[in-house]
Amino acid sequence: MSYPSHFSLEQFIRPNILALQPYRCARDDYQSGILLDANENSLGHSIPDPSGLPLNGLGLNRYPDPSHDQVKGRFASLRGLPDASFVFLGVGSDEVIDLLFRICCVPTKDKVLITPPTYGMYSVCAQINDVAVLKVPLDVGGGSFQLQVDEIKRVILQEPNIKLIFVCSPGNPTGTAIPLKDIEALLEFPDFKGVVVVDEAYIDFAGEEHSAVSLVERYANICVMQTLSKSFGLAAIRLGVAMAQPSLIRVLSNTKAPYNISSLTAQAALSALSTPGVNLMKSNVASIKHMQTSLIESLQSLRPLGLGESRGGNHANFVLVPILKRGSTSDNEYDNARAMKIYKKLAEDMGVVVRYRGGELGCGGCLRMTVGTEQENQVLLNRLEQVLSQE
Repeated sequence: MSYPSHFSLEQFIRPNILALQPYRCARDDYQSGILLDANENSLGHSIPDPSGLPLNGLGLNRYPDPSHDQVKGRFASLRGLPDASFVFLGVGSDEVIDLLFRICCVPTKDKVLITPPTYGMYSVCAQINDVAVLKVPLDVGGGSFQLQVDEIKRVILQEPNIKLIFVCSPGNPTGTAIPLKDIEALLEFPDFKGVVVVDEAYIDFAGEEHSAVSLVERYANICVMQTLSKSFGLAAIRLGVAMAQPSLIRVLSNTKAPYNISSLTAQAALSALSTPGVNLMKSNVASIKHMQTSLIESLQSLRPLGLGESRGGNHANFVLVPILKRGSTSDNEYDNARAMKIYKKLAEDMGVVVRYRGGELGCGGCLRMTVGTEQENQVLLNRLEQVLSQE
């Protein structure tokens, strides 16, 4: 029994928080081995000369710049936006997601719409903020993973309190980009009074022609999120970016915690966003895409052992493949139990960590494999062949 007796934490904490199922990140499961489970950049960061970061000149005894306009300006230039007023910086995209809930949604009244299978933090942030979630699944037929635009419109007509629509493009775990015409159809729908949030964490692997940033100057009801975690290989610095018209950016800026981005993070970002840094990022992305193609081709040789065709558009830095029933070559005959056994055996006995995604819509039997280095990919192929032969 806790002391003092008149205090009960269970009665003190909000019920929706007590009921919360927290987001489970990759490192909650495994921390060592060849880590191909978190979609990190296997080729490393895009800082041209890490030894040149001037830590001594950062004034670490002082609070950082509260706005970091130089970082914003470089990102705006990279993405073809007019200036820093179109850019907000957050502690990873997760801070942006949480802020959007807090500034747009009235708890217990408003709602958001998501399109599973998708990134799990949208639902976690909704529960934390006591906001209901409506789901319109992607069309998963043939592994297409596309928006059902007409169904989304139908739900909007029934639910006028929808404030945010989250679209993950390229999707996680789908690896599939959403056509800009479908996003525009939602932006133009007059019965939707909220904001379409397009999460583009993997956009550099898909190509800028897929990016909804091209819509930001025209539409006041879009917010595009990106990150330095994936293509720039800077997951450790936790820098997320929101791009929208200045009026929405100002509200985000007014709501964030003071000094949310550290001087160390900003300095690393400035280096990565320099011309040499961007060139290094683009080179690494090209290498990863080449290795992704080679990995997909090599995985095909394992079809006789019960490995299916890769699913989705392969527009990110990972591959989504189904484990089939032993002896089967039909992609419709996936086997979740076998997939889970193979996932655990790879991680616990063979030192290769991928991610199980068989429980998500359209991903039956699927393992998601981050594209590693050439050596890591070869180890993955060798050990996957071994365990497929055994299980």
